[in-house]
Amino acid sequence: MSLKKKLIVLNTTIMLGLGSAFAIPSVKAESITDIQSQRTGIQSDISEAEQVIQQLKKEQSKMNAQIAQIESAMKENDQKIKNTKQEIKDTEKDIESLKKEIKALEERIAKREEVLKERALSFQESGGDVEYLEVVLGSKSFGEFVNRVGAVATIVEADQQILSEQEADKADLEKKQATVEKKLQSLKDMEVELKGMQSQIEDQKAETVNMKAKIEKKESETEALKQSLENKDAGLEAQIASIRENIKKEEERKASEKADLDRVAEEVNSSSASSEGSSSSSSEESSSSSKGEASASGSSKAESSSNSSKDSSAAKPAASKTETSSKPSSANTGSAITAGYKYIGNSSYKFGGGRTASDIANGLFDCSAFVAWAYKQAGVNLPASTDALKGAGRQVSDSQKQPGDLVFFNTYKTDGHVGIYVGGGKFIGSQSSTGVAIANMDSGYWAGVYNGRVVRVN
Repeated sequence: MSLKKKLIVLNTTIMLGLGSAFAIPSVKAESITDIQSQRTGIQSDISEAEQVIQQLKKEQSKMNAQIAQIESAMKENDQKIKNTKQEIKDTEKDIESLKKEIKALEERIAKREEVLKERALSFQESGGDVEYLEVVLGSKSFGEFVNRVGAVATIVEADQQILSEQEADKADLEKKQATVEKKLQSLKDMEVELKGMQSQIEDQKAETVNMKAKIEKKESETEALKQSLENKDAGLEAQIASIRENIKKEEERKASEKADLDRVAEEVNSSSASSEGSSSSSSEESSSSSKGEASASGSSKAESSSNSSKDSSAAKPAASKTETSSKPSSANTGSAITAGYKYIGNSSYKFGGGRTASDIANGLFDCSAFVAWAYKQAGVNLPASTDALKGAGRQVSDSQKQPGDLVFFNTYKTDGHVGIYVGGGKFIGSQSSTGVAIANMDSGYWAGVYNGRVVRVN
């Protein structure tokens, strides 16, 4: 093939290479736009969820205040019931004491009646009117007896004091009894009312507690929804970071490819110029030489052309070798990162899990098994233990970590946890508290236990 044709082919290859270099980032840029559009919708949902949570917190605060008021009322009511029961006991004691007083008073009244009868008998024996004795002995009741005795003029003055005392004692007794019975009835009525009030307050508290539980459940569900949305948003963010990283690597590869093509073109141009000079020199010599010399010169040209072809053929494998060496060793990291997205919010941590088909189907992983499974989806076989994963590649500094690198944490032991770095200070892994999730390693718990070990998979 002539040098001119080689240049045409070479230029065509360069244009095709440059075209693909611009076309691939354009397609990926469209993917980023779509993902960012999804993130906008998710972030809007997160904002709405936060507003709902804030409203629920306000309602919960009101419920807590109501419960506090109800509990305070119940406490006061309990004390009132307690006090009322004590008053009832005290009043019942008063009644018992009063009954004893009534009995003693009745005994005194009976004794006074005997004294009056004895006086009447004594009066009759001393020559008194027989009709008076009949009046006294013929009485059918104490009231009638008092009325009849009061009619007897001869003993009015002597027995007036006794009669007055009996009437006073009787009136006082009736008054005390009425007062105590009224108080007792009032206390019993109060106790019934307080018990009814307490039952009503307890019902109100039960209803408020039930409402609070519903609000807490709704808040918990909203928090879970928010967390799920944040996980999805983080997953999309990680996808964008991965796509950008791939675009960057693709651009670097294409730039290296273009540099190789430019170098080959320069070598061909240089070889062409050298051949043209040699051809011109041979023509001048042939005009002053014999036909035999011209023939020799022709043979020399053929040999020169053959050598040029060999040089050009040798240059092409060199370009191909350079292109191969420029490819990044972590070309499949994007697939390893995105493989686990389907398990976010849909998995559980299981110590020793992720090593059987059943565990994988049900999203049951421990940290190292998840990393091994994710890379297997990208066509890379890794061991399923944290100690072995430390030697699954070359260690790089924390400042040089890239998406796809393995990051280690000192949890229950040194390097006790491992995950896959996704960019933006976050990693994806199977955590004991969340199952498969994307977590922030720049702040919070994971920032405190991150030990700086970064392994780049070979």
